[in-house]
Amino acid sequence: MEARYNELINLIKKANHEYYTLDKPTMSDQEWDSLMSELKKIEEMHPNLKQADSPTQIIGGEVIESFQKVIHQNPMMSLSNAFNASDVLNFDERIKKEFKNPTYVAELKIDGVSVSLTYENGVLVKGATRGDGFIGEDITHNVKTIKTIPKQLTKKVNIEVRGEIFMPKASFNQLNEDRAKNNEPLFQNPRNAAAGSIRQLDSTIAKKRNLDAFFYHDPNTECLTHYESIKMLKDLGLKVNPHIKLLNNVNEVLDYIKNWSNKRDNLDYEIDGIVIKVNDIHMQKELGATAKNPKWATAYKFPAEEVETTLTNIICTVGRTGLITPNAIFDPVKVMGSTIRKATLHNEEFINERDLKIGDKIIIRKAGDVIPEVVKSLKEKRTGSEQEFKMPKDCPICNYNLIKSKSEIDLMCPNVLCPARNIESLIHFASRKAMNLEGLGERIIEDFYNMDIIKNFVDIYKIENQKEELIELEGFGDKSIQNLLDSIEKSKQNSLEKLLFGLGIKGIGEKTAKTLAKKHQNIEQLISASIDNEINIPDIGPILKQNLHDYFITDENIEIINQLKELGINTNYIGDNIKENINFLNKRIVVTGSLKNYKREEVQKLIELNGGIWSTTVSKNTDLVIVGENAGSKYDKAVKLNIPIWDEEIFESKLN
Repeated sequence: MEARYNELINLIKKANHEYYTLDKPTMSDQEWDSLMSELKKIEEMHPNLKQADSPTQIIGGEVIESFQKVIHQNPMMSLSNAFNASDVLNFDERIKKEFKNPTYVAELKIDGVSVSLTYENGVLVKGATRGDGFIGEDITHNVKTIKTIPKQLTKKVNIEVRGEIFMPKASFNQLNEDRAKNNEPLFQNPRNAAAGSIRQLDSTIAKKRNLDAFFYHDPNTECLTHYESIKMLKDLGLKVNPHIKLLNNVNEVLDYIKNWSNKRDNLDYEIDGIVIKVNDIHMQKELGATAKNPKWATAYKFPAEEVETTLTNIICTVGRTGLITPNAIFDPVKVMGSTIRKATLHNEEFINERDLKIGDKIIIRKAGDVIPEVVKSLKEKRTGSEQEFKMPKDCPICNYNLIKSKSEIDLMCPNVLCPARNIESLIHFASRKAMNLEGLGERIIEDFYNMDIIKNFVDIYKIENQKEELIELEGFGDKSIQNLLDSIEKSKQNSLEKLLFGLGIKGIGEKTAKTLAKKHQNIEQLISASIDNEINIPDIGPILKQNLHDYFITDENIEIINQLKELGINTNYIGDNIKENINFLNKRIVVTGSLKNYKREEVQKLIELNGGIWSTTVSKNTDLVIVGENAGSKYDKAVKLNIPIWDEEIFESKLN
C-alpha cells in the first residue's frame, strides 16, 4: 500500500507539472481523476501515510520564474469533480444537510486558463494566473492585449474578478494554419494555445493570438446571491457567459447538463464540463472550503471521447530510477482536435488487464485536452495475426537483467550506470525545480553524455575546464557557453532543498525536500539523522525514511555529495522567511556594477529575502536597478527607460 501511495504521488506530480507548467500534458483527465481518487482513498484509510506535499493538498500548478510573482489575497481554489448524475445528486444531498431548498447557478466550464484581474478606481492594474492557488504569475501586459477585457470599468470601483481566458476555435484553427506554413510545431488544442499565449514575455505574441475571456466570480462580492454578482460584473462592462443560468433544484441542474452535453459542439469555444454553484452567498460562506476546494461548488466533467485505432507496437523506456515503462504506439488518430500517436501503458499489469496484443484494434480515450489512455482492445475484431507482447527480461538500453520493484508490479533496471537512467537523472538534476541550470536542456544533456562531457552531477560543475572544446561544437558559441557557465555558477548558491530534490532520492518531491532542509538546516545533519533513523517529521512516513536511509548509506552517493561540496555547491538551508518589504515586494530588480560591501550573490539573496525578484536584464518590465561602480550599459538603459535607480547607500537604507 505504501509503495502504491508513493507511486501515485509521483505519477500525479509529473502530470501536474506537464499540464500546468509545460502546457504539454501527457495524461488524460479521466486517468488523472482516477489516480487522484485512489490517492484520496489511501489517505483516508491510512492517514499515517499522508505527506505534506501530497497532490491532494495542492491547488493548482506552479509559478514559472520568468514572471513576477503575485500574491493572491483570496486563494484561487480548484473545484471538486462530479463524473455522473449520481455524483451531482450526492453534491446536492451534502448541501441539503446544511440548508433546505438551495438554488443553484450553472455555468459552462470554459476550457482555458484561470485569471484574476484587479481594478482600482475602475482601472485595470493587475492580471495574474492562478499559479499554485496562492501565488500566481503577473500577466498584466498580456491581459491588456485582449480586446474583450475592459481596461476601464463603467464605474470607479476597487474590485478583484476571476475568470477564464480562452482561445476561440476559429482563432485556434487560424493559428495552427499559420504555424504550419512557417514549419512551426502545431498546438494540440485551444487550451494549450491559450496557456502558451498568455504566458509569453512578449505581449505582441499574445496580441496576435485573438484571445477572449469570460468572467464569473467576485471573491469579495457584497451581493446576496451569486447570480446577482454575475449581473453586477456584466453591468461593470466585464464579459460574462450568456449561458449562465439560475436553477431552482438539482433536477433542473441535471437537465442543464444533459442539454449542453448534446449542444457543446455548436459553441465557438471549447468547454469540458458544467460548473454548479450554490446561489446564496451566505450559504457559500457557511459551507466554507476544504484546503483545496470550496464546498459550495463542483464541476461536472463531460465523459471522455473514445475513438478506434490500431496498436502497431509497444516499446519500453527507462526512467531515472530504472523504472521500465511500456508505451503504446498506434496509428495516428485525431481526438478532440489533437493528433495522437502514443500513450503510456504503465506496466505489465495494465497491459494484461486490457488484454492488449500488437496489431489489435484498440479504443483510445481523451478527456478534456490531454493525451489519452488506451481503454481496451477490441477482441471481436482480431484476425489471428495479432502478436502477444512480453515485457523484456533485459534492459532495452544496457542489457542488464531486469528485476521486480518492491511493489512487485513494475520492472526495474538495477544498473546504476545504465545510460538511460543516468541521462534521466541528469535531466532531473538540471531541471528548473531542482538546480535550475538554464541552457542545459534534455537534448544538450543527452549530447554531452554521449560525448563523455557529463557523466554525473559532479561533471556539470567541472564543465568550465572543457570550455574550449564546447565552443568547437556545432550550435555553441562564446555567448551560449558563457550563459551556461554563469547559470551553473549561480546554481551553487541554491538553498539545500533544491539540491535535495535534484539528487533524485526516491519519493522525495520538491516540498518534502524543503521540509527536510528546513528541519535539518544542512546536509550533514540530514545524513546523520537518516543513517541513524532519527528523522521525526510527521509528514514523512516509513517508506520515505527508508529511502533516505538507503540513499545516504551508499558510499557512492556520499562521495558525490562531498565532491559537490568541494566544488562550492551550497549544502545549507538558506531559508524562505521572506519579508514583505514594500520597497522590494514583487519588484523585478537588476543589479549591475560592483558594490563595496556586497558580493553580487549576496545582493541577489537579500532581494529575494525581502520579497523581490532579481533579474539579469533591463527591460520595460524592470521595476528597479541597483548600481555600483562601472555599471555600464544596464545603467544607461535604465536611464533611457526611466527606471528608478538606487546606489548602494539607498539599497541599504531600503533594506531597513
